[in-house]
Amino acid sequence: MIFNNAEEQAIESASKIKLLLLDVDGILTDGRLYFSNSGDESKAFHSLDGHGIKMLMHAGIPVGIITGRESKIVTKRAADLGIDILYQGREDKIDVLSEIITNTETAADAIAYAGDDLPDLPVLQAVGLSFSVPGAHPDVKGEVTAITSRSGGEGAVREITDFILASQANH
Repeated sequence: MIFNNAEEQAIESASKIKLLLLDVDGILTDGRLYFSNSGDESKAFHSLDGHGIKMLMHAGIPVGIITGRESKIVTKRAADLGIDILYQGREDKIDVLSEIITNTETAADAIAYAGDDLPDLPVLQAVGLSFSVPGAHPDVKGEVTAITSRSGGEGAVREITDFILASQANH
C-alpha cells in the first residue's frame, strides 16, 4: 500500500473505523463492463475480497456498497456476502453518504471509503479514511489516504480490510 501522507496517521485513522463503504466498478471489479449480444451483463469478483469483507463484518465493522450503476449481479454479490447497506444507481454518492451517516449514526471520520473515479471524489474527501487503486483516475489518486498495491477486482479490497483489521488489533 502506498500512503499519500504519514502511514502512522493512516493507521491511527483505520483504528477508529466503524464502517467501510465500497464502490463497485474499479474497486470490487476490474472496472470492465461485459455485455453479451443479448444484453446480459457479467462482472468478476475476487474471492480474496469476499473473504476480507466477511472477516471485517465478523469483527463488527459493517460493509456497504455505493455504485452509480444498477446491477442484479451486485445485488446477488451483496446478498451472498451479507451486505445490507446497498445503494445502486446513485450518481450522487455524497448524498448517499449523508443518508448512510444518518441511518447508521456513524460519524464521517469513522467511515472508510474506496473509490476510483471522479464521482467518488466528494465521498473520498468527506470520510475519515480513503482508498483507491493503481488504475484510478489521477485526480482521485492524489486525494486519498492510500493506494492499494493490488488492482480493483484483484484483491484490493482484501488489502484494505486487512489494513483496517491490523490497525484495530494494534490499538
